[in-house]
Amino acid sequence: MAALKLGYTILYVENVELTLDFYQRAFGFKVKMMTTEKEYGELDTGNTALAFATNSFVKISNGIEFEEASPTKVPPPVELGFVTENVEAAYSRAIAAGAISVKEPVQKPWGQYLGYVRDINGFLVEICSPVS
Repeated sequence: MAALKLGYTILYVENVELTLDFYQRAFGFKVKMMTTEKEYGELDTGNTALAFATNSFVKISNGIEFEEASPTKVPPPVELGFVTENVEAAYSRAIAAGAISVKEPVQKPWGQYLGYVRDINGFLVEICSPVS
């Protein structure tokens, strides 16, 4: 059997174009691609792509039901982890771009420095230093 590898993570959102714009401004990622219908888009995030698809596209085209994410609801039980050497600057940039503060950066007992925000869709994002 061939080995599997994680190719991409897709988050379902209301508006792909606004989400890609937010992730560019908040975290500095470049847009890798977006369909002409603006129902699907990817960011250039390294080996594993971070992608977004519209809620309606997934529900209608794929027939999959799910609980939609929203900044007014409790976050879904998943988080994105973005690693940086300058957590404070990345955290401040995210907040300035419209991210919602969840927990300001703190030093953890295992040596990592991290903080949490929510994106414009309500997803939880960890901004952290590399694990030492």
